[in-house]
Amino acid sequence: MPKLIAIGEFAKRAGITASALRFYEEQGLIQSTRTAGKMRQFSSDTLRRVAFIRAAQMAGLDLLEIKTALAHLPQQRTPNKQDWQRLSSSWLPTIQGRIDSLVALRDQLTSCIGCGCLSLKACALYNQDDVASSKGPGARYLLGDKPITIKK
Repeated sequence: MPKLIAIGEFAKRAGITASALRFYEEQGLIQSTRTAGKMRQFSSDTLRRVAFIRAAQMAGLDLLEIKTALAHLPQQRTPNKQDWQRLSSSWLPTIQGRIDSLVALRDQLTSCIGCGCLSLKACALYNQDDVASSKGPGARYLLGDKPITIKK
């Protein structure tokens, strides 16, 4: 049976605040038990769950996505390596998409991104007369659209 840890010590070991733990519990991401004095205690195996929540948030997943995924973990036993691998593998396309977007941002931010500002010299070539706006709002070239060549 996993060891029970008081909320203060648990927060310290998890590297987050006690208020974050209470929030995660309110959102149904983790569970605690209460002492006779109504103090929260968390099972030591919940440390892995909190670490996973934090890693998923750092990867850009929102709490609903995380909660949906965590609902597929077994409640009757501590999740094992295969459980975590199955859960995290479903996020790989989302994470890869975010990586690709960040790489595009890094590589294109100093050139025309099709945002409509037309302030860079390159914009006159790649987004002449703001043709990128015909594809929709936002920085069209960062969103994956290719520059449109206008023939005169």
